[in-house]
Amino acid sequence: MKNKPQTTIPAKIPQAIFDTMDNIKSITLPSAIKLSFAHEDFELARNFLREYDGNEATFNSYRREIERLMQWAWLIQKKSIIQLTRLDMETYLNFCKKPPLNWIATAKVPRFINQDGVRVPHPDWRPFVITVSKIAARQGAVPDPKVYLLSDRAFKEIFAVLSSFYNYLIIDGITQVNPLLQIRQKSRFLRKTQGAPMVRRLTDLQWDYVIETARFLASQEPKRHERTLFIMSALYGMYLRISELTASERWEPRMNSFFKDSDENWWFSTVGKGNKQRNITVSDAMLIALKRWRQHLGYSAQPSPDDNSPLIPKERGAGPISSTNQIRNIVQYCFDTTIHRMQADGFHEEADTLQAATVHWLRHTGISDDVKMRPREHVRDDAGHTSSSTTDHYIDVDLRERHASGKKKVIDRDLIE
Repeated sequence: MKNKPQTTIPAKIPQAIFDTMDNIKSITLPSAIKLSFAHEDFELARNFLREYDGNEATFNSYRREIERLMQWAWLIQKKSIIQLTRLDMETYLNFCKKPPLNWIATAKVPRFINQDGVRVPHPDWRPFVITVSKIAARQGAVPDPKVYLLSDRAFKEIFAVLSSFYNYLIIDGITQVNPLLQIRQKSRFLRKTQGAPMVRRLTDLQWDYVIETARFLASQEPKRHERTLFIMSALYGMYLRISELTASERWEPRMNSFFKDSDENWWFSTVGKGNKQRNITVSDAMLIALKRWRQHLGYSAQPSPDDNSPLIPKERGAGPISSTNQIRNIVQYCFDTTIHRMQADGFHEEADTLQAATVHWLRHTGISDDVKMRPREHVRDDAGHTSSSTTDHYIDVDLRERHASGKKKVIDRDLIE
């Protein structure tokens, strides 16, 4: 008996609704959307998103979830977002598990593009995107929309963002109901995790090879790779997020972001997640890395309080690096070179796992290494964690002891050597 073809909800191909944070004030509802209630929904959502226009990462996350819901409500349910019920939201969550193929892109593209001086939706943009890992891509794998799977983390974001949105509408008197809160069996969509999540980080051997590679590249091609060495040092040594090294409307790292207090101690001032400013301890090793970087640029060894020059200037042209992708490419080149070195030296397993590493692993590695020898409260404040419980995720002593106690568990006594 032949298998019945899988049926999917017929769905019109959606277009992007909301542009970037910089254009949110001027964007209007796409003319293709003719629903009578769409204008009100659009304004409600845009007003909510403007509450977050000081934090690009948060804005992008909230925009993604609200826009998906609006497109589904409009194109599939033919309903306003303020008319959605608990049953609608359960249907929507199941829809997100397996969206129609024409709602899934196989590459990330901009939401809007410039066309004859006008911002128009990109024709290849879709609400959902499937990608493959870096390792799989190197092996020739290509994304297949048919195997799309929304992660548990993504479901948690849906609940968090949309609950925040509906609470905002309740406070403004637009609606009286948050349909997400009425879903009783959330376990169908959200998986609970026992214990702290595993931290993705580099091993000691991998980090030693990575920083050695950065020093080697800097010695061979200083014009290009002194920048690499400083970036790797800053990401690991000060637990920086990639956004804290790039310039944006809300934050631009400058040389005088490094400053000395009355006790002759050095600090680095940054604006991080949640648009929160914090001061980070600058170690002696990080200060040496800063001096080397400044001397390469032709500056004095230490910055003065009035030194407003960019911390990481563009390789070509004036001004600071403002593209996180540029930082990612620099780090990835260092990772790739390290992988080849480790393979040549016979460390094949370590080289293989390094292929999965991202820029954020350097922050995790720096925190994990420091929490072994510094008070966790100090690491917490330097990392910008809101609570010590987050920092505790990086303490792996309990995991080591647990594994050691279970490592010798016998299954078949006849196989004991």
